[in-house]
Amino acid sequence: MNDYKASKEAFVSGMTGSTVFHVNMISGVALSSIALHSALRSRVPAFGSAYFLAEFVILAMPLLLSMTLFAEAPGALSILLLAPMLVLLLLPPLERGTPLPAESRDEIASPNGRSRVETPSTHLSRSLRPLPALTTYRAHMMLMTILSILAVDFPVFPRVLAKCETYGVSLMDIGVGSFVFSQGVVSAIPIIKDISYLQAPILPKLKSVSRKMIPIIVLGILRIVLVKGTEYPEHVTEYGVHWNFFLTLALLPVIEVLLHPIILHIPVALLGLWIGVLHQFALSSGGMKDFLLNASRSNIIFANKEGLLSLLGYVSIHILGLSLGTVILPPSPSFFRKQQQQLLDGPSSHRSSKLDPSAPRQNAKIVIELLSYSMVWWMLLAFVRLGLEVSRRMANISYVLWVAAYNTSFILGYILLDMVFFPTRTSKIRDPTDPSGKRLLIEEKGPKSSAPALLEAINKNAFILFLLSNLATGLINLKIQTMFVGNMKAMCLLCAYSMGMCVFAWLCRRKRLWKM
Repeated sequence: MNDYKASKEAFVSGMTGSTVFHVNMISGVALSSIALHSALRSRVPAFGSAYFLAEFVILAMPLLLSMTLFAEAPGALSILLLAPMLVLLLLPPLERGTPLPAESRDEIASPNGRSRVETPSTHLSRSLRPLPALTTYRAHMMLMTILSILAVDFPVFPRVLAKCETYGVSLMDIGVGSFVFSQGVVSAIPIIKDISYLQAPILPKLKSVSRKMIPIIVLGILRIVLVKGTEYPEHVTEYGVHWNFFLTLALLPVIEVLLHPIILHIPVALLGLWIGVLHQFALSSGGMKDFLLNASRSNIIFANKEGLLSLLGYVSIHILGLSLGTVILPPSPSFFRKQQQQLLDGPSSHRSSKLDPSAPRQNAKIVIELLSYSMVWWMLLAFVRLGLEVSRRMANISYVLWVAAYNTSFILGYILLDMVFFPTRTSKIRDPTDPSGKRLLIEEKGPKSSAPALLEAINKNAFILFLLSNLATGLINLKIQTMFVGNMKAMCLLCAYSMGMCVFAWLCRRKRLWKM
């Protein structure tokens, strides 16, 4: 057993990774599968209902194939998915009937010809409109994570896609950062719904967030006990001897609360970038890089140096995710900035103009903003990589920028696909109940978009699925010497595993099992 443990640890250690382009091509298969699924939903009447098997084959199997059998040629797999999609585009879109007007908001024309949003406080909605593209992105990211954490233990999963030892880029490296980035995106929801949450007393917020994180901390501690107690193969240089990803996840929301007073006053993206730069300064000029790479694990702090020192980099990623959430979740990219300004201006500003977070989204403006952010992050990454290679182990500035560029680009891709296959349009009509004729209502028309049913189910219980997949991966590795399994048997096991995860999500799709 000890010999196998050592061999297994060597099997997942010492990796140098692949290329950014290769990782993007593999991830692009997810977009291709959504394009095919959207074409079927928008043009084939029989596909309007949710069929589990069809959704599993179109949405889950391509992800598994992209990281195993097609890992060396992900572009070919994308072509296989896009070819039928292009044929389907020759068919006319389905008529969905007459759409109902969207929930309206009031606009008052101002003397200079511009308009400003005003909604009486008694009618102001605190709800945000659903964003199917975000659900799809989060579910696909979770599905790729669930599949890769088991697939990496088999030889059918190329070693270039496994986590890099110190420097390099790989599919699993981007998966860790994307998990954190995604958590940051949805953490923007309570702030957008009620911007005054940023000004609320810190201590009660810390108590509330800490209570929610206690189960995750318990899971992190339980994982330590199980790994040590069963002599399960572990990769110490990932997070350290005792630290693990659960502990990092649990600390990030707590640290975010501590940053609320700063978030109120400066652009969130700038704060995230500053934290990343500060972290890099500590690594390069503060001696932390040498400490991480060379210090012996002589005490509890030194033993977990990777988890502790990378934490600030993950905070940067989390805050950059929060920044993106303030762009894509509200009605317009400038909505949160207006909220910040109103809160800083005081109560008089609140009375003069109320911002309605439930107003229709201005998708074109959001796309332009996302495209701008994507270009900035990719250009900064290219510049920084001239002198600093990506390191997930350190969560250095190159890694932070790569995670931000990757996730911003793919979220943009999902939104564009929604806009292409399920286009909506907004129009202004005069409010018949207003005698002055100045008040305008905005209505939204077009086919109602929604995430695929299977991905909705995965997203609803994502964290439970993540826990279940970790448990299943551990049990499989304890029963089977996975590194000696042939490709055919490995694919059968991985297909059964992915089917089991998706079936569980499907059966629980009507109920959220754990609300964090």
